[in-house]
Amino acid sequence: MNSEYRASIVSYYDKTRLDYRWLWLNRKNRSVHFGFYDEGVSKHSQALENLNRVMAQKANIKRGDQILDAGCGQGGSALWLSEQYGVNVDGITLVPHQVKIARKTSEKRKLSNLTSFSVQDYCNTNYADESFDVIWACESMCHAEHKRSFYKEAYRLLKKGGQLIAADYIRSARPLENSEEALLHDWLDGWSIKDLDTKNEHFEHMQAVGFVDQRVEDVTANTRPSLQHLHSMSSKLWKFGKVLKGIGLRNDVNHGNQIGSIKQYEALEQKLWYYGIISAQKK
Repeated sequence: MNSEYRASIVSYYDKTRLDYRWLWLNRKNRSVHFGFYDEGVSKHSQALENLNRVMAQKANIKRGDQILDAGCGQGGSALWLSEQYGVNVDGITLVPHQVKIARKTSEKRKLSNLTSFSVQDYCNTNYADESFDVIWACESMCHAEHKRSFYKEAYRLLKKGGQLIAADYIRSARPLENSEEALLHDWLDGWSIKDLDTKNEHFEHMQAVGFVDQRVEDVTANTRPSLQHLHSMSSKLWKFGKVLKGIGLRNDVNHGNQIGSIKQYEALEQKLWYYGIISAQKK
């Protein structure tokens, strides 16, 4: 990964840490991702946990699996997986403060025997070939400068028959109209995301490195309430955020994060992207 781009990702998560803490996370699940709403799920905290459940079911996770959480954030999914399934999870992220939080939370929940967290690039890890049964990436692959590099490393790390499962943002087309591309990048730039790939581009990457049974499922309908919730909060707090920035209590990264949170939903409404669950298997 380009060093400047890598630094921008770390800076983004460092400087928006309080935004996530105050407006999104709860202390139980530490989930830095959107929620999945279906039957019986009506609350924000339930939906955050439910996305983990949906991904785990699609990946057919079972006790004894070795899992890599590639882009683990504060360890929300990794800790949930170890609690629910008794699996061993290695979580990796570029962001040192996220590793510290994940390790501390793991110790508090007495999960240190099942979880491990470290600062690593998921496109270039220090693990041996065929180390994992499942590669898990929840809203993290989007930060990969080149998505094929992510898939190549995931394929190397998986055991034969191993499963890749990812939840992420997928652009609807390439190219878009100039105004549409500008709107999309108003969001992506604010969240330190270089670009998104289309469904076909994801398929091409997966096939090129050797994956089989590749699937991309559009689950925007299930995540829309969560996406709309972020847009609503960010829009309501827009003027307040501008005031805080004006007096020096919020920085350019905080401001860009808020802009991105508004523009993301506007781009969704224009059908410039959708929320997908990606899965594939190593043959």
